[in-house]
Amino acid sequence: MDLSVRGLAARQLADYRARTPGTFFAEEDHPRLGLDDAYAVQAEVARLRVEEGEPVAGYKVGCTGPNVREQFGMDGPIRGFLYETELYPSGVELSHASYANPAIEGELAVRLGEDAEIASIFPIIELHNYVFRSRTPNLQELIANNGLHAGVVLPAAEGVRWRGDEPPAGTLRVEINGETVEEGPMSGVPGGPAGSVKWLRRHLAAYGLALRPRQLLLTGTPLSLIPVRPGDSIRVTAEGLGSVEAKVVA
Repeated sequence: MDLSVRGLAARQLADYRARTPGTFFAEEDHPRLGLDDAYAVQAEVARLRVEEGEPVAGYKVGCTGPNVREQFGMDGPIRGFLYETELYPSGVELSHASYANPAIEGELAVRLGEDAEIASIFPIIELHNYVFRSRTPNLQELIANNGLHAGVVLPAAEGVRWRGDEPPAGTLRVEINGETVEEGPMSGVPGGPAGSVKWLRRHLAAYGLALRPRQLLLTGTPLSLIPVRPGDSIRVTAEGLGSVEAKVVA
């Protein structure tokens, strides 16, 4: 790679904070990244953020469900980092202006226990900067931009204790302004939440990383990425597991 990982990571972080993510990928002559390069940039951004006081809260698995794979035209899975500074409580008001083309996903998350195994499962709202700058969206841009991740809205209660390998039964539903915009089976991600966590554990080991006790893991959505606008009230419900809400303001 002609451009150093450190140099690109510093640029990526500056762009993210300026709400203009991934400007590197708009340049016609930018050096092409391999997947390992993209993960190296992502990891270096994480190192910089931790150094500046933003602890890692866990990880996300993305680009797994059939709807998102079709929407992006890419096959994952991929992973990204979650940060403590971007975890929000249910009912939060989110400023539309604080994001770049904001969009949300309704999905299932898990909390790890003291043994770093799944302890509980619950619905969340994942926040995104829905921006692709390459002429054709690709996994390298998605990974270097941390899976488009921009935060997580957590429910008031983190669901139920859950240690099974079987995907939970029931429906995951996204409502905006009181109307259902999308719903589907919670089992829609290949292997269910446990399958995502198993993949993530193997993937992290290949990059010298590991899951830690009490971390938060986003397991991927069986639904789609949904753009949101000022005034939108969002509610994500996982049948039998609870719900979570947020409001988008100007």
